[in-house]
Amino acid sequence: MIANLSRRGLLGAAAASGLVLGFRAAGYHPITGAKAAPASALLAPNVYVEIEPTGRVTVVVPRSEMGTGIKTSLAQALADELDAEWGGIVVVQAQGDARYGDQNTDGSRSVRQFLLPLRRAGASARHMLVAAAAERWKVAAADCHTEPGFVVGPTAGQRLGYGALVEAAARQPVPPAEALTLKPSSAWRYIGKPLPVVDLDDIVHGKAVYGIDVVLPGMKYASIERPPVYGGTLKSYDAKAALAVPGVERVVEIPAAPLPAGFAPLGGLAVIANSTWAAQQARQKLTIAWNDGPNGSFDSATYYKALATTAGQPGRALRNGGNVDAALAGAAKRIAADYFVPHLAHAMMEPEAAVARIVDGQCEVWTATQNPQQARQTVAQAIGFDQAHVTINITLLGGGFGRKSKPDYVAEAAFLAHAVGAPVKVTWTREDDIRHEYFHAACAQHMEAGFDADGKAVAWLHRSVFPSIRSTFSPDVTYGAEGEMDQGVVDMPYDIANVRCENGPAAAHVRIGWYRSVYNIPHGFAVGSFVDEMAVAAGKDPVEFIIALLGEPRIVDLHAMGVNYGNYGASLADYPIDTARHRAVVQLAAERSGWGAKLPPRTGMGIAVHRSFLTYVAAVARVGVGSDGTVAVQRIDLAVDCGQVVNPDRVTAQFEGAAIMGLGNTLFSSLSFKEGQVQETNFGDYAVARMDSTPETHVHIVPSEAPPAGVGEPGVPPASAAICNAIYAATGRRIRSLPVDPRQLTTS
Repeated sequence: MIANLSRRGLLGAAAASGLVLGFRAAGYHPITGAKAAPASALLAPNVYVEIEPTGRVTVVVPRSEMGTGIKTSLAQALADELDAEWGGIVVVQAQGDARYGDQNTDGSRSVRQFLLPLRRAGASARHMLVAAAAERWKVAAADCHTEPGFVVGPTAGQRLGYGALVEAAARQPVPPAEALTLKPSSAWRYIGKPLPVVDLDDIVHGKAVYGIDVVLPGMKYASIERPPVYGGTLKSYDAKAALAVPGVERVVEIPAAPLPAGFAPLGGLAVIANSTWAAQQARQKLTIAWNDGPNGSFDSATYYKALATTAGQPGRALRNGGNVDAALAGAAKRIAADYFVPHLAHAMMEPEAAVARIVDGQCEVWTATQNPQQARQTVAQAIGFDQAHVTINITLLGGGFGRKSKPDYVAEAAFLAHAVGAPVKVTWTREDDIRHEYFHAACAQHMEAGFDADGKAVAWLHRSVFPSIRSTFSPDVTYGAEGEMDQGVVDMPYDIANVRCENGPAAAHVRIGWYRSVYNIPHGFAVGSFVDEMAVAAGKDPVEFIIALLGEPRIVDLHAMGVNYGNYGASLADYPIDTARHRAVVQLAAERSGWGAKLPPRTGMGIAVHRSFLTYVAAVARVGVGSDGTVAVQRIDLAVDCGQVVNPDRVTAQFEGAAIMGLGNTLFSSLSFKEGQVQETNFGDYAVARMDSTPETHVHIVPSEAPPAGVGEPGVPPASAAICNAIYAATGRRIRSLPVDPRQLTTS
C-alpha cells in the first residue's frame, strides 16, 4: 500500500514542505503517530523516499547493509521508477521500526520482498509529479513524460525539475497500485545495471562507520566474561585484581538467561573501564567459579557418533512416495553412504559490538544488526522499557552471515548502560565470538539408492539428523522443523519413483542458529556427493547422469505428493521447483568450466547442483591434490539462475564470496567441545579460507525474467560437494566427512 504523507503531518515540522511517500505492505501497521523531529533529522525517517524543493531525493533503505549491496540495489529500484538522476540520490539506512515492514536481513529475501514495493513507491512519486506538471501546463498527463529529474510536457519549453513541482505534487492524490504503470525492462536505466555501491567512497577511504567504530561522548567500555558452558551460571567471583587495573571503574554482574536462552544475553561478569584495552586486560584478572549447568558434560566426539548412530535408524518420514523398502530390496544394484558436517562458527570479520545510551527514559542504540526490530524488542525486555522508548540505529555490518540477526550482544550494551548510568560500548573479542556463538548445527546423514538392470535409479532414501534451531527458543525440541528439512531434503528434484526422506531426533547442548544457507550446507553436501557416487555406480559421466536423473523438464509438485513444503515462504505458483532450470545451470557450468578436458595427474573436476532460497546454482570445482594430501582448489565455476537481477556486480560478488566460504567449510572449519566448552579460540585453531587458498572464480548469471530470488546464500551449498567430487576424480578417494582430512589423500 502506498500512502501520501506530508512532512508537516509526518514529522511535525512547523514549516516543512516536501513530497513524502511511505509504503506499507499488507499486514504492516499504518505509518502514523511519528514523534516530532526536525526536518534535518533524516536518519530517523519512517518513509522510503523524500523529494525536497531543492530537487534532492532521499531514499531510505529498510534492510541492513553488510556487503551484499542491498542498500544500493533497493535504491536503484526506486530511483529507476521515479526517473531520478542517480547522482542526485541520497541513500540512508532506516532505523529499526515496524513502519518499514520486515527488516530482518537474512534468508536472501531483500530484493524478493522489496523490489516491487519500492518500484511502486517510485512510480507513485513520478505519477504525482507528472500530474502536478500537467495541471500547471493545462495539458493531459498522458502527454507528459519524465527524464531524469524532470517532467517534460508536449510543447517545446515545457520542462520542470522535480524540486519545482514538489509542493504541488504533494497535493495530488496517490494513485492506487492498479493504476500505476511501471517501466518496461527496456526502459530501465538502473535496474539490471552494475552500479557501484553507494558506500564505496567511504569504505575505500576509511570513513565508513561500522558497529565497532561508534564512539559517544562520555562513553564507557565493557568486556564481558560469559559462562563457558551454555546454561552455566555465576557461582562466585573475586574482582580485586581486575579493579586494580588502571582505567577500570567497576564490575557489573549480568544475570544469566534461563534455558533455552533465545536472544537473551548469556549472563556473566562485565568489566567497565575507560578503554576497551583496560576492560579486556582487567577481565583476564577476574577469578570466577561457575555452575556449568545441564550441558557441562557435553562432548562433541561422543555427540557426533550418536548423531551418526541415529542417522542409521528409521526416523520420522516427511516425504514418502512409492515403496522405498521394496524398491531397494528388489534393486539390481544398491549403494549407501553416510555423511557428516560438524558445528561451525560464523566468524565474521567484525565481531559483535554495540553502543547504548539511556537519557530521560529513552534508550538509543548504535549497532551492526541484521534484525533491528528484534534488537529493539530484546533491548526493551532486557531493561524493562516499552519498545516505544527504544531506538535502534543501524551501522554498516562487517559481515553477518546470520549471526548478527541475534541481538544478545545489543541487549548486553543496553543492560550495562542502564546499570552504569552512562553510554556503554560492548566489544566482543574473536575468542568471545567463537566460544559464545549461535552455532551452525552439526549434521549426520544416511543415504541409499537402488538401480534397475539398466542403471536407472529406482529408489532414494535420505535420512538427516541434526539439532534444530528451534531448540534455542523452545524447550524439549529434538526433531528438526519442517522448514529445516525443506532445505535440500524433501525438495529433492530428481525423477525417482520411490523416495523417502526422514528426520531423526537430536538434542541440542549449545545455542543453534542460522548460518549462511543454513541446513542447505550439510544437505547440499550429502545430496551433491551422493549423486556423484550414484553416477560412478551407474558407470556414467556425472554431468550426463545429473541431467538424466532430473528427467524430462517438469515442475516438481511437492504439495501434490502430500509434502508440506514451505518454499522459503514464497508461493509455489510464483516460484515453482522447475527441473528445466536445474538442467540449464548444470549445462552452463559444465560448458563454461571446460568439463571433460584432459587434466594432469591428481587433478580432477567435480560438479554439484542445488536449489536454495529459490535460486538454482550449479558448481564445478577443479582441484589438485598433493602427495601429502593437501587440496588446492584451482578454479570454481558457478552457474546461477536467480531470476531478475537488479545489480549484476553485487550478484557476482556474493557468489564469489559464497564460493570462498563454501571452500572454507569444506577444507578447514570445524568446532569441538569438551566438558561443554568450545575448544577452539581464534583463527589459529578455527581455520577459515585465507587469501592463499582463494581459487580462480567465475560466476555465470543466467539472464531471466523470472521473479527475483535469493543471492546472498545459494552459492554456498553446492561448493562442498563439487570440491569433494573433484577430489574423488583426482584421487579415487571419497570424502564423506567435513572438513577434509588430508591424511586420507596422501600417496603413501
